[in-house]
Amino acid sequence: MTAFAQGTGLIEVRPVGWDDTAAVALRRAMTEEMDARYADVLAIMPSGMNVEPETVVYTGVAYTAEGVAVGHVALRGLGDDVELKRMFVPPSHRGTRVARALLAAAEDAARALGAPRVVLQTGPRQPDAVRMYEREGYTPIPVFAPYDRLPGSLCFEKLLSATRG
Repeated sequence: MTAFAQGTGLIEVRPVGWDDTAAVALRRAMTEEMDARYADVLAIMPSGMNVEPETVVYTGVAYTAEGVAVGHVALRGLGDDVELKRMFVPPSHRGTRVARALLAAAEDAARALGAPRVVLQTGPRQPDAVRMYEREGYTPIPVFAPYDRLPGSLCFEKLLSATRG
């Protein structure tokens, strides 16, 4: 469990199972939003884009001080690296540093797993996410599989040190 200051409150990111009720609900909300945002792309979505639960090495859910689930993040193993997956904050809590708390918790989990870097894929219709990743030290890398079959994919990495920072 990791706690982060957020505005006037506190955000706590708790490690949970992939099948945790709040995690499932947040992923469902993300799917609905992405389905609407990328409807035309989904029609040509290549196979192999799903996250298989057995590949997930960390799942975190962010909670407010009142116990409301307000964000989700997961990591899956990708060779020696870990891949950031299903990072999502509902619109009601965007701009409140929840995403930063989730990202910091995921990076701490990646370090604990001994991963040398975190990689991720996002899309051009998520400019706020791209700006946040860049602000948090992620740099563009060549598009990696399976996203090389998905038009418009943007991929990033962050090299991890033994300590946060």
